[in-house]
Amino acid sequence: MQQTILAISGKPGLYKLVSRAKNSLIVEALDGTHRRQPAFATDRITSLADIAMFTETDDVPLMKVLESMKSLEEGKKASIDPKKASNDDLREYFAKVLPEFDRERVHNSDIKKLIQWYNILVEAGITDFEEEMSPTEGDNIDDRKEKE
Repeated sequence: MQQTILAISGKPGLYKLVSRAKNSLIVEALDGTHRRQPAFATDRITSLADIAMFTETDDVPLMKVLESMKSLEEGKKASIDPKKASNDDLREYFAKVLPEFDRERVHNSDIKKLIQWYNILVEAGITDFEEEMSPTEGDNIDDRKEKE
C-alpha cells in the first residue's frame, strides 16, 4: 500500500496524508500520537517522495537514501544521535550512507533532519521506503477545469 509522507515547514516531525478537504489536507502525525490536523495551502508542505539529495553527479531521491540507511542500520533506528553527534561524525556517517554526496551543498542540518526522519519512519513501522511512499499528485488543476 502506497502512502504519502509529508514534511510541513514550521511543524516538527512527519505526517501521513489521510484525506483532502476543500481548502486543506488532513494529516496524521507519525510521532506515535496519531493526532490529526489540517494542513493549509499557506503551509509549506513537501512530500518526502519529492525530495532528493545532492551528489557529485545526479541528485538521488530521498527514498533511495532512506533505503541505503536501512541497509546500513539493518532496519533498526540510526546508530548515531543527530542531536549529540559532532559535525564531523555526521558527515562521516552520511558518507557511509551516500558516499558520493556533495559535501558543499549538503549541510549538517540536512543530515540531522534526514536521520531524524529515518528514525520517525522506522518507529512508525514504515520501512519499505521505495514501495510504501508515493509522490504527491499535482495541484489538481485538471480536476477543476473539468468541473467548470
